[in-house]
Amino acid sequence: MHTMVFLDAATLGDADLSALQQPDLQLVCYPHTGKEQILPRLQHATIAIVNKVELSAAILQQLPALKLICVAATGVNNVDLEAAAALGITVCNVRGYADTAVPQHVFALLLQLTNKVQQYQQAVQRGEWQRSPHFCLLDYPVTELAGKCFVVIGYGALGKASAKLAAAFGMQVIIAEQPGATECRPGRVAFTAALAMADVISLHCPLTDSTRHLFNTGTFAGVKRGALLLNTARGGLIDAAALLTALQTGQLGGAALDVLEQEPPAPDDLLCNTALPNLIITPHMAWASAEARRRMVLQLAVNVQAFLSGQPQHKV
Repeated sequence: MHTMVFLDAATLGDADLSALQQPDLQLVCYPHTGKEQILPRLQHATIAIVNKVELSAAILQQLPALKLICVAATGVNNVDLEAAAALGITVCNVRGYADTAVPQHVFALLLQLTNKVQQYQQAVQRGEWQRSPHFCLLDYPVTELAGKCFVVIGYGALGKASAKLAAAFGMQVIIAEQPGATECRPGRVAFTAALAMADVISLHCPLTDSTRHLFNTGTFAGVKRGALLLNTARGGLIDAAALLTALQTGQLGGAALDVLEQEPPAPDDLLCNTALPNLIITPHMAWASAEARRRMVLQLAVNVQAFLSGQPQHKV
């Protein structure tokens, strides 16, 4: 009998976890787990499921029974992979579950920046349309997407899906080459050249030492003035102070973020405490459609079954 412990099950909201309940497997779910609770809760577990709980080398070394870590996400920054490998612990992630949910949110954010739906709705609620001498209100400029340049930073599954939606809107899709690359792969444009052409920049790259604060004061200086920036990838890709300055000076026409460098943000977070009409922040929920969460749970279950049958899949 294997014991499987899900340390932060509440991060999946009201998703149905029944697919994880399998024969010869005892499932224990905790809504949240603090650092001091990790060791006692995993002490006898052979399988751990985590979304954002951090499993460091020091923790893993004290869990001799642990054989499998299933990460309920694609990113695995919260697990010390070197330590896991050295200890013979298999690490598997989930992939592709949000390939429709995230691009949909990318365009929900973009359309809010360009069509000002919320501003117009609030204007109606304030009675401004009712008092208008004309049949319409034109107080908030609306911009068409057709013909604009949509620059993708990170051309994996989510970048490709977002680019496909951009093309459907009639946008010109530009795939940026990696920053600092000496040569451009076919179909790609040098990073700095792409930014200078961009009307919209959509981030889909991973957070690494080389991409942390990729968008900083220097980067923003090279962006086409008035461009819109979308980030549904990782908050650490952007220097928050530099972003705020770029928005306030008009170097950026707007920004829409689903991720921040610290999550949840601190009460005094710079961006959360700045009210700008051209800054939109949503709470890291682009991935979390009901359908995407259902796919994630099913994939977690398959990952567990594959491991128990001796043929692990989605190994990191």
